[in-house]
Amino acid sequence: MAIPLLVLVITLAPRPWFGGIVMILAGWGLFEFYSICLPQQRGLEKGLAILAGSLLVWLPQWQKSGLPWGIWVLLFILAAILFLLRFQDLQTVINHLGLVFLGFLYIPLLLGHLNLLIDLPNGRKWIFLALAAVMINDSAAYFVGSSLGRHRLYPAISPKKSWEGLAGGMAGSMSAVVLAKVIFFPSLKPIDCLAISLLLGVLGPLGDLFESLIKRSYGVKDSGSAIPGHGGLLDRLDSLLFAFPAVYYYARLVAA
Repeated sequence: MAIPLLVLVITLAPRPWFGGIVMILAGWGLFEFYSICLPQQRGLEKGLAILAGSLLVWLPQWQKSGLPWGIWVLLFILAAILFLLRFQDLQTVINHLGLVFLGFLYIPLLLGHLNLLIDLPNGRKWIFLALAAVMINDSAAYFVGSSLGRHRLYPAISPKKSWEGLAGGMAGSMSAVVLAKVIFFPSLKPIDCLAISLLLGVLGPLGDLFESLIKRSYGVKDSGSAIPGHGGLLDRLDSLLFAFPAVYYYARLVAA
């Protein structure tokens, strides 16, 4: 559900609405992340962190003004005061404070690059390119790994992933980028197709593994149950969180 909704938003949403929906996705992702990491007695901190974190998706757009530095300082001071006054357990309080800021860095900071991407020339095309490369990578990796996988990629974190699946996913990314060039992004150069395929073919699986690391650390299988049969939102966005910033900086610094 989350990915089709994102596709619809990218295609049709006016710019202000697009940013608002990115905020909703960030808040939803933070809810799942903090539900995994923070204990139930941190309900106040969790609610405030979700509210603040969903607003952080706008920070990348303000980077030229220097304002983000001030906002990060303010957030840290306010969070430090909150946890100082509500420390509860001295053995875990700093761990909980660190998890709040890990959530900020992991979800709104990375997802906020969607707001930067869409403002680029051909911004919506770049977003569709990232979606296609990562989604087809994931599907190809699954089918190749299921049928041909013999050598485990990283069994401590994800026992089912294989090197064969990684290779299949890389081929899937390359196919997706080539199709994107043919169908809707003809201005891509061959070197761009190769570079983006390799970049997302590696970063997509790493994003997936990082989320698996978080879940295994807390002994959970899925980040949530909001998407029947697929787990939570983070289970759908984990690869894309690493992909969107990479595509933005490639488009901004290399392909510009």
